[in-house]
Amino acid sequence: MDDGAAGPDVADPNTTVQTGESAVERKAEASAAKGPYPAPATLPTQEGPDGIRFDFNVGARVLLPQRTAGLWRVCLRDLDTGNILFQSDNKGALVRSAKRYFVRIEIEVQSVDESGTATEVLTHRYDCRGRDVLIQLPVGTLGDTIGWFPYVARFAAVHGANVTCAMSGQIAPLLRASYPHIRFATHEEVTEQDLASKAYATYSVGLFFTDKENVFQPTDFRQVGLHRTAGYILGVDPAEQPPRLTLPDETRPIPEPYVCIGTQSSTQSKYWNNPRGWREVIAFLKDSGFRVICIDQKPAHGSGIVWNHIPHGAEDETGDRPLAERARWLRHAAFFVGLSSGLSWLAWAAGTEVVMISGFTHPTNEFATPYRIVNWHACNSCWNDPAAVFDHADFLWCPRHKDTPRQFECTRLITPEQVIAAIRRIPAFAEGAGTSTPPTSGRGKSIAGG
Repeated sequence: MDDGAAGPDVADPNTTVQTGESAVERKAEASAAKGPYPAPATLPTQEGPDGIRFDFNVGARVLLPQRTAGLWRVCLRDLDTGNILFQSDNKGALVRSAKRYFVRIEIEVQSVDESGTATEVLTHRYDCRGRDVLIQLPVGTLGDTIGWFPYVARFAAVHGANVTCAMSGQIAPLLRASYPHIRFATHEEVTEQDLASKAYATYSVGLFFTDKENVFQPTDFRQVGLHRTAGYILGVDPAEQPPRLTLPDETRPIPEPYVCIGTQSSTQSKYWNNPRGWREVIAFLKDSGFRVICIDQKPAHGSGIVWNHIPHGAEDETGDRPLAERARWLRHAAFFVGLSSGLSWLAWAAGTEVVMISGFTHPTNEFATPYRIVNWHACNSCWNDPAAVFDHADFLWCPRHKDTPRQFECTRLITPEQVIAAIRRIPAFAEGAGTSTPPTSGRGKSIAGG
């Protein structure tokens, strides 16, 4: 899991707006424009009769032109529950649904004359089949994007929509060839090509920490898991599935058996803070016949007086290298040992067994792995506690025990013996231990993809 700004902090979300220029609506639009996603089109993109415009871009939107005589009667109905979500009589307004995640909404507009007689003008039931849909993922996060993208692909398959996925230009090359029916674009391309103006619907996937009214997500991501929240936001099956990666070079980087490790992260609470941890695990792996390859981006990372360095005994393959190169190392590794961070998600997508060392997240937060390491005797799972909102700016964030002897005990009390015991259970460890040639089987050996 990456901890970058994976979504806007939502506070006091507005309900459905009845007037097109209310202060609340202007505030909401300004917030969206400055947020981590490109802003939706200013006007609804679909044309209806009598000058009515509508779409489903970040919620259902209906623009009703001003009338000098008579009224408009507009109704938004949830097609799956049958509930009327909103109804209003007005002389002209911009109506917007309160919920911004996927909801199949029916839009009904009637013209009401002075005598009170209503005439149907527009009835539109949500149907994105064959239509342009924009799904936006925030940039700056590796693990989140890897975990969320399979739900984007599932949405396209279920609805038959022409999906454009806005994401980081560094990650898209790993996915593009495996998903030719999906268009990939950077956030800059969405803006430059004005893709928002062509979209029938737009959905923004992210981690909405303070969305107490569930405006941007139907359920809190801390309850359902970091990756599965995308399934709920997009209204598709939340069952996890790794994405398929296509690499420009699928060859094995070295002939000897090896293990990849990732030791760096973006906040100290994610690190393995046991002082013996990495040193003893690396020594154990090398004594067992494996080369140990560190594929972090940075050999050292930290803040202030706290810095974390590449562990002693690991071979240095760090640096600003393409993600495809790291994925290649992971594809052929016997297994990967890492943290709740982006490289663990990349290893999962590459088809490699993952030993994940994490105490600050609950195991349900990430993908399932039989080699998940947590010490239940220590404080744990603060990331999944809604009362302990993560502070991205505090490198030493520890909401329950900061500046006490118990700070970071969630991983400090994970011992190397506990990690080594999990490693011994991996089939590829038994196959590769004590040998100088690559194992012949094991999930991490496949080059077919996730």
